[in-house]
Amino acid sequence: MSSWQGGPSWGPGDNGTPDWAALAEQSAARARRKRWLMIGGGVLATALVGAIVATAVVTTGGGKGDPGNNASKLPAPADLPEDTSAPAPSFSSVAPPPPPDPKEYISSADKDRAPITVDGFFPGEKLAMGDRVHTKGATGSTTDCATGTQGALGAVLNNNGCEQLIRATYRKEGVAVTVGIAVFDTEAQAKKTVDQASGGLASLSGAGVPTFCRGGTVCRRTTNSYGRYAYFTVGGFTDGTRVTTQDKNVFEVGDDLTNFVFRQIRQRGQVQASQAAAEPGS
Repeated sequence: MSSWQGGPSWGPGDNGTPDWAALAEQSAARARRKRWLMIGGGVLATALVGAIVATAVVTTGGGKGDPGNNASKLPAPADLPEDTSAPAPSFSSVAPPPPPDPKEYISSADKDRAPITVDGFFPGEKLAMGDRVHTKGATGSTTDCATGTQGALGAVLNNNGCEQLIRATYRKEGVAVTVGIAVFDTEAQAKKTVDQASGGLASLSGAGVPTFCRGGTVCRRTTNSYGRYAYFTVGGFTDGTRVTTQDKNVFEVGDDLTNFVFRQIRQRGQVQASQAAAEPGS
């Protein structure tokens, strides 16, 4: 009997038994053909992808240079042109001068040129120092410095060239203190006056303050200087009671006035130094 067309091949004798060897050879041949087809397809796909990539590289390269540069690039920051329209900053090699020293402007008449008046040093009708308020009494100013002193202080002021003496009295609860500022041409003259000081300032009564610290009454006196100014106080009780070290209220009023005068003199220097710094060319 002949074999069935398209069916399996039978072995010798055509006894209906399949020729297994022939079938195995046919199956192996088909597997080989399939494998070669797959390999060929992969090679073709790889070739196509490579062609596409090469085309893209050539296209994006801008038609210049080596097409192997992969892609066009933006210029690096260092490649960007610098903006030269703005002027470059310039710095002076000369250091600016230091600000004026306020002390210089109250140490010599050459620089200390602001007016010297009673109201300039003792403004208003009252003086507040913290919670303590002192009422201003009589005031005065003279170019004959000795007339506002007691004992040897007048001669010391005149011998050292005192140009003006201004005084003001303040009172608080039965205590009165007169403060005086002696004006000299230089700081050295004011310091010398303090070193030689003897006697004291004469109290100034009036404007609600009776005569005090006169006729040998024991009172508290102080002497100081700052710049070309020497300043003094004399303080005690308005009823003539002698002052002792236990009378803290007398010391308190006197210290307040001493501190106030020092601040006024220092502020005088600060104001003039600021004005000098603001002047053109200073």
